[in-house]
Amino acid sequence: QVQLVESGGGLVQAGGSLRLSCAASGRAFSFLTVGWFRQAPGKEREFVATIYGTTYYADSVKGRFTISRDNAKNTVYLQMNSLKSEDTAVDYCAATRGLVLASIRNLTQAYDYWGQGTQVTVSS
Repeated sequence: QVQLVESGGGLVQAGGSLRLSCAASGRAFSFLTVGWFRQAPGKEREFVATIYGTTYYADSVKGRFTISRDNAKNTVYLQMNSLKSEDTAVDYCAATRGLVLASIRNLTQAYDYWGQGTQVTVSS
């Protein structure tokens, strides 16, 4: 079983930055694919970024967000720069064991474990 705890959300002005953290419990963290998703009010949960060895981003955040991991700390980070009002959402960390196929790595169904989410609010 893998437990995920997100932190780092908050209120920030447009153009600002936040760094989210996802701390994972359990063994073999380095063999997890970890992703970030977000859900805005009234919208479906959408993919943001994922990391195993390589990284992959949604087009909407490419060039602004960076996902990284520290296997020694069992933690994945999402550095969010140049934030926009449309980035306002609850951000969720998700994980699954092993490498996720490229064709499904942006789908919620590909991930077995989820955190409780952290609110990100960007004011314009």
